[in-house]
Amino acid sequence: MEGRHDFKAFQASNSKEKNTVRTIKKIRIEKNQDLIYIDIWADGFLYNMVRTIAGTLLEIGRGKLPESRVKEILKKKKRSLTGPTAPAKGLCLMKVEY
Repeated sequence: MEGRHDFKAFQASNSKEKNTVRTIKKIRIEKNQDLIYIDIWADGFLYNMVRTIAGTLLEIGRGKLPESRVKEILKKKKRSLTGPTAPAKGLCLMKVEY
């Protein structure tokens, strides 16, 4: 997912955003006991983009989706291919840089 891609499939299904291209600069995933941390650095986010990315990565980690699904989602831009939108609880914006 790192790099410049069209993240149309990762936005909320009812979103009307016209420009869905974003650059993910870095993704870091860490597990610490029972918690999984997903840190994402990007030049911007679409509505529900991070929650949908998190839900998709969790499904891949659980073995419910193949790792190759990410490339397929980015190529086909279909929301129906992603995992579920992760719940908002636990999601926090840590820092904004200009």
